[in-house]
Formats: sequence, structure tokens, C-alpha cells
Amino acid sequence: MAPPPPASMPLSQRLMHLAQTLQFGWFVGHLTLILCTIRYGLSYITLNYYSAWAKFSYRTAFVAAAATYGIVVYKAFRARARANARQQGSPIALAGDENVQYLVMALVWLFSRQVPLALLPFTVYSIFHVATYTRANLLPTITPPQQSAATGASPGARPTTKSSPLGDSIGRFVKEYYDVSMTVVAGLEIFLWVRILFSAITFTKGSWILLLVYTVFFRARYSQSSFVQGAIGDFTSRADAVVANQSIPPVIKQAWQTIKGIVRKAADATDINRYVGGQQPGMKKAQ
Repeated sequence: MAPPPPASMPLSQRLMHLAQTLQFGWFVGHLTLILCTIRYGLSYITLNYYSAWAKFSYRTAFVAAAATYGIVVYKAFRARARANARQQGSPIALAGDENVQYLVMALVWLFSRQVPLALLPFTVYSIFHVATYTRANLLPTITPPQQSAATGASPGARPTTKSSPLGDSIGRFVKEYYDVSMTVVAGLEIFLWVRILFSAITFTKGSWILLLVYTVFFRARYSQSSFVQGAIGDFTSRADAVVANQSIPPVIKQAWQTIKGIVRKAADATDINRYVGGQQPGMKKAQ
């Protein structure tokens, strides 16, 4: 993330300088997504989710999501091109990029029927991105950090920089709630898959294609996100505990073991790490 403009510039010039960066467009996109989700949420609560404002808010939210992830993908592509044009990577490696995956899903949701739950994972990410950008760039641009000499310091000592109380509060918020929020996102993505599966079972129009696309996306998320892996592991452990109960008929126990075996074989056969250099699963890096 680029540093804020120099404090010596007037406020209007600092803001203009900040607004001209591609990163500011990324910030505006995430902020727009949050505001549109709130507006759509109000329509959903009042059961007006097919009103003109609700449709506009829903579609605009995913336009903003596509724009933000598109900016990140473009910047990463440009950086690799400047470093070495031959290191761009294969199409499979490009598909393994988390930001590419979320860009594709944002476009899929944009042109699909409304699924309100699909907004929530994007919104959670946007909250943290907006908070981080505000702390690192927006606040230092509006109110540059004050420098003061440390008490009792020698005359030649470097002045200390006084941090913003609001920036410190944002930093504590991000540090305290990031992991919890990523776990919530993993749970939302699992529940969203179940929601799409239910629509497919009831033969909702276009749901089988959507289920296929989202399953591919979710398989990639499982391969790369420790939070998704943890959520799946927790769900499996709970299901095992329920099925292990003596009151459960043997046929159900056998069916559960068969389902686990099929899913495990399918997961092994579709492991994206086999095709992108054997990268190890990591933390969430979508931006």
C-alpha cells in the first residue's frame, strides 16, 4: 500500500494526490460495497428485496466488488510484467490466485439471480480493507502525524511520531477481530454452498450451473484457506459425534462414511496445489 502524501503539502493537494491513486479507487469500491449492502439489508428486512432500490443496491455492490478485485489483479499482473514477462504464470496458476477467484465470483453473482447471503463474505472483507486503508492512508493524509521530542531525550535524538488515537483504535479492532471474522466468513461460504445445493435440489432455474461454479470456487478456497479448512474440520467432527450416537441406525452411519469417502477422493483429485507448484495452504489474502 502506497504511503500517504507528504505532510508539507496543503490539505486540498494531499487529498487530490491521494484520490489520484489506484489504491484510492480500491478503497472507494470497498466502501461502496459496504454502503450498498447496508441499503440492501434495509430492503431485505422490510421484505422489499425486489424493489428498484434493492435491485440497484445488490447489483451495485457486486459491481464494486468486481472493480476492487479487478484493481488488485491488474496491479499484481502489472508488477509481474515489470519484473519479468516470463514469470506471468500459467492460466492454472492465475486461477489459483485468491483475488482472481473472488473477481470471478463477483461477476457470477452480478449476473445471477439474487442470493442475499452472497453479499456477506465480500462485505466482511470490505470492512477490514476500509478500516486498514483509513488507518494507513486516509487519517495520515487528513491529519499528518505530529512529531515531538521525547521527554528527557538528548538534543541530537530523533523526534518521536505521535500516533492518531482513532488510528490506534482501528488497529486494535483489526487485530482483535480479524481471525474471528475470517472464521465467520468461512462458515458463511459453507452455508452458502448448502443454500445453493438446496436450490439445485428444488430445480430452481440456473441453480445447477451456479452450484458447479461455486463448488469449484469453494474447492479452491478449501485448498488455500486455513479458516475454511478449520470450519470444514469442525463441521466434520460435529457430524461424526452425532453419527456415533448409538441411537443412529447403522444404515445412516454407513451412508455418512460413504459420503465422507467420496468427498475425500474428490478433494484429492481436484487439489489445485498439484497444478500450481504445490503451494501450501495459507492465510486469507484476498484484497
